[in-house]
Amino acid sequence: MGGGHDRPAQVASEFAHELGVVLTRGALKDPRVTGMVTVTGAKMAPDLKEITVYLSILGDEPVKKSTLEGLRAAATWLQREVSRNLKLRHTPHLRIVFDESVERGDRIDRLLREARARGAAPDASPDATPDGEGEK
Repeated sequence: MGGGHDRPAQVASEFAHELGVVLTRGALKDPRVTGMVTVTGAKMAPDLKEITVYLSILGDEPVKKSTLEGLRAAATWLQREVSRNLKLRHTPHLRIVFDESVERGDRIDRLLREARARGAAPDASPDATPDGEGEK
């Protein structure tokens, strides 16, 4: 059958999806988890013993911090729950990492929207003056 080397990627994808389902279901009762959590990716170790899951959390800084703490405190329960649902033979150790790239992308999108709203071209240099000093 071949292609055994992509098994970690396949399991990581299934694990990330199932973790999203478990989090959405609201089965996690930690009061610190108040932010909206989105699973943005996962990377499984080649030996399938550890999985790193990347999350974005919607909310202000204190909400993000407490939600991340709550999720990390529940990591053992989450890894067991997801592994059981996926019927994995071995439960991989779950590492939870905050995905800052989503936040950076959101910030860039917001800045572009604000620039467009002010009438500046999205490709305008930052020192361009949007007050009409140029010739028409």
